[in-house]
Amino acid sequence: MSQTASTLSEASPSNRLALAALVLGGAAIGGSPIFVRLSEVGPMATAFWRVALALIPIFIVSLLKKNAGPRPQSLADYFMLVLPGVMLALDLAAWHLSLTMTSVANATLLANLAPVFVTLIAVLFFRARTSGVFLLGLLLALAGVVILKGGPASLSNGDLRGDGTAMIAAFFYACYILAIGRLRSRFDTIRIMLWSTASAAVCVFPLAFFFEGHMLPATPYGWSMLFGLAFISHAGGQVAITYALAYLPPAFSSLTLLLQPVVAAILAWALLNETIGTMQALGAAVVLAGIMVARASRV
Repeated sequence: MSQTASTLSEASPSNRLALAALVLGGAAIGGSPIFVRLSEVGPMATAFWRVALALIPIFIVSLLKKNAGPRPQSLADYFMLVLPGVMLALDLAAWHLSLTMTSVANATLLANLAPVFVTLIAVLFFRARTSGVFLLGLLLALAGVVILKGGPASLSNGDLRGDGTAMIAAFFYACYILAIGRLRSRFDTIRIMLWSTASAAVCVFPLAFFFEGHMLPATPYGWSMLFGLAFISHAGGQVAITYALAYLPPAFSSLTLLLQPVVAAILAWALLNETIGTMQALGAAVVLAGIMVARASRV
């Protein structure tokens, strides 16, 4: 990883900007469950439109950008640019499938195990160094998510197969983050997003078409939910995260994305009149504390 030599708390201006982008990206993606819940089409079709419609602003920006950085030179380069999109498609498919098999709380909670998989893969396969302080922050943040979702007792309400599918989604999202992190040393943010988003759309479309069939929302309101999901959560959130991964380690970046359930809870309170109780507020505070502890560590 690129940040093994310095602490995140001693970040340069570019690193501070990357951290701000990462937090904003996590917040933007945190709104995605709201858009998914309000969508008029099925979860797989929603996943397809999420990436397909996001291609519109990403493609426009790619046309307007004067310096798009290095171009892919070999089949290996094209493969690496497509790989994150395949991982993202598998993540979305597994997570949306888990929502139909287990409780929403379990699916969301277990899908947030991605930072654990990122850390394990980085240490085992990329020989990345991590510290006890970072691991403490990781455990704190994960504990906060558990508290936010209702405590350990909430896990008893799910289905074992659905819970396993949600964990598979977390694994694929970890692979997505790591693949993006490897690419950022070579390619521009928009180039990476264009290729990964297009490949994700190609992979998700047959799943949505053959398993759900109903692809088009019936009303302008339904389309507005899909455009919001695509433009805010994907084109906004994922672009910000991809930019940040050029400056921040994937393990810390994935940990910061645990802000997503916190943002989702706040939006559900503001838009869907869902209450935020003492346990939810405590969970959010523990998540933030874990992230702050990890930020001060060597990773």
